[in-house]
Amino acid sequence: MGRVSARRYELVFSDGESYATGDGEGAIRDAVVVERTEATGPGGHPVYADATGIIRAEISDRDEVRMLASGGHQETPQRVVARPLPQAPDAGAAPDAA
Repeated sequence: MGRVSARRYELVFSDGESYATGDGEGAIRDAVVVERTEATGPGGHPVYADATGIIRAEISDRDEVRMLASGGHQETPQRVVARPLPQAPDAGAAPDAA
């Protein structure tokens, strides 16, 4: 059985020439943070969306990404990597005491 999917991911869009590994090199075109929605995609996995709802992706429990069109005539990118992000802190939570 696969692991539980994260609530938030960073989707990294690459042109396929190379992929940045944290050293500042590579050909990343863009990155966006998406959060889990209540929807399920065609593969049965959770659907994630950015704050605008334009970027939508189905992400499996193995972090496999299937981009979903959110409107007509939209081309979905093919080279996308999902990076799990930690849970966002609660806006009303008190800061840790030092």
